[in-house]
Amino acid sequence: MLHSIYATYVSRNPEEPVYNRIEEVRTDLGLSRQDLADKVGVHYQTIGYLEREEYSPSLVLALRISEALKTPLSELFSLAQFKKGR
Repeated sequence: MLHSIYATYVSRNPEEPVYNRIEEVRTDLGLSRQDLADKVGVHYQTIGYLEREEYSPSLVLALRISEALKTPLSELFSLAQFKKGR
């Protein structure tokens, strides 16, 4: 019974979006999606999904991306949309 209640709750409450500036920072550093993917240990398509905000990274992946891009986590990911030009 609890499983079905949980499944119903989850299916009706989509995950809160996580916004990011991965593409902006990556391109400023002259890195391709493949370059970044190699640095963090994922497939290059995963970087594309993240950049299009079709996928929210795990905490571990977010930290790896932050380290690879030499950018603080709070400057890469947010629960609120980033302002243009930043």
